[in-house]
Amino acid sequence: MANNKIKKLTPVQQEYRQLALKRQPARPVALNCLRAFVVGGLICTLGQGIQEAFMRFADMTQKEAAAPTVAVLIAISVVLTAAGVYDKLGQWAGAGTAVPVTGFANAMSSAAIEHRSEGLVLGTGANMFKLAGSVIVFGTVAAFIIGLLRFIFGYGG
Repeated sequence: MANNKIKKLTPVQQEYRQLALKRQPARPVALNCLRAFVVGGLICTLGQGIQEAFMRFADMTQKEAAAPTVAVLIAISVVLTAAGVYDKLGQWAGAGTAVPVTGFANAMSSAAIEHRSEGLVLGTGANMFKLAGSVIVFGTVAAFIIGLLRFIFGYGG
């Protein structure tokens, strides 16, 4: 809570806030970091395995196998979200499921599933970009800035 909001609290509210902070259970930060690292690493390892399979069995190059690998990871994430598995994994693993592309797919598909009863356009279409829209906007802006910097400084080629 911002300091200016704390100043506006009454003495009783400040006392309650202090009491609540004392009784709040400690967060297992190290365990949460370990879970996020392991699950995020397993998701990335799965992606690497899928890419290796495309390269070996479909005779693709590493560059050619990249797009179908991402598509398969997204499909797996959407199916697990629809089955209610991905959200439980996300609650247990935390940021480990949010960072890879599967987390983005989960965010979009869970919002679409939640609002499907409101219709395709105003329900699914409008609500699935509420969370993911900021990711798309900031990703696009960051890509533009990086591309502009590369153009200005002549890096890459």
